[in-house]
Amino acid sequence: MRRVVITGAGTINALGHSVSATMEAMREGRCGIGALEFRDVERLSIQIGGQVRGFEAEGRFNRQQMSLYDRFTQFTLTAAKEAIAQSGIEFHGDLSAKSGVVLGTAGGGVSTWDDNYRSVYEDGKNRVHPFVVPKLMNNAAASHVSMEFNLKGPSFTVSTACASSNHAMAQAFQLVRSGMAPAMVTGGSESMLCFGGVKAWEGLRVMSRDACRPFSANRNGMVQGEGAGVFVFEDYEHARARGAEILCEVVGYAMSSDAADIVMPSKQGAARAIAGALQDAGVAPESVGYINAHGTGTAANDKTECAAVADVFGPHADRLMISSTKSMHGHLIGGTGAVELLACIMAVRDGVIAPTIGYEEPDPECALDVVPNEAREAKVDVALSNAFAFGGLNAVLALKKI
Repeated sequence: MRRVVITGAGTINALGHSVSATMEAMREGRCGIGALEFRDVERLSIQIGGQVRGFEAEGRFNRQQMSLYDRFTQFTLTAAKEAIAQSGIEFHGDLSAKSGVVLGTAGGGVSTWDDNYRSVYEDGKNRVHPFVVPKLMNNAAASHVSMEFNLKGPSFTVSTACASSNHAMAQAFQLVRSGMAPAMVTGGSESMLCFGGVKAWEGLRVMSRDACRPFSANRNGMVQGEGAGVFVFEDYEHARARGAEILCEVVGYAMSSDAADIVMPSKQGAARAIAGALQDAGVAPESVGYINAHGTGTAANDKTECAAVADVFGPHADRLMISSTKSMHGHLIGGTGAVELLACIMAVRDGVIAPTIGYEEPDPECALDVVPNEAREAKVDVALSNAFAFGGLNAVLALKKI
């Protein structure tokens, strides 16, 4: 079993168009959630979100590419370019033949669906662009990353709602750890912030109209975000041989299914995934210093997640730091675990814990150290990243300082 390290990271999200900008915003406890800007937003009950602003696709991609790239693919390619550039890895020859891409997304080309439904049903047109299907398909981003960076090994897309990115990164980790691939490009992306995307989420009645306040007693729901997070997972010896800078080590993962309810979370399912990640990583609960929580800001998720953490960690739960960066960038659905992994990297590499902003009132059912409102400096050797999805599908990753 090979050791797996992260040698490159890239992102674009509501907090920033790069890793450095995002981490700076996390350190400052900055909020990227604001008023949504798109067609017919005034018809929505929910009009806030973690929208990526100042992103001009026309300046990044040519006309032909624009006809093929939905916004979620544009975000993915932008983040992948940053991650691969930081890594310094070049995919050619045998490395190209064996390395691949595993990405997560829940909705894929939601903006493309929305635009073309409008065209047919509202505008009465009888034809759509011939590239609509390859533009909206969930695997579009993975395929374009593969083509752009000459990745010819195992490549696919995972779609497990809000756990998509963590499931994808877990698969990439396993491919490198097993020796099947020397390096993998992995992470996830999402762009559902269009009229149809938000309208669908409104129907669930789990959305906040004003802010995302995870763990706070007065929380009133989740807030959608958009963006991408992409990483280079690499065999440790391969990375060391080429003199790559190593950000941290990926040491374990676990996945579980609640097998209970399509939308309500399960403490037992979440606890199994957390405990399983510790077991796979071979680390004691007392070694974990920080957990990036799923922390959606809904009443059901937050108390269930805190109960699961308390069950797994016992007395050590009181000494753990657990925060939800969704309070800053919103819930990126299938891309959320990827962007949130940056907070775990920041914790183990830089010793900076991203805060849970918007925290106003203690909740006795969330009585853990949620790092309220302000970032904190602390030495962390092991961090966990939680993702618990609709459908009861859970995935937890463990990172270690190197």
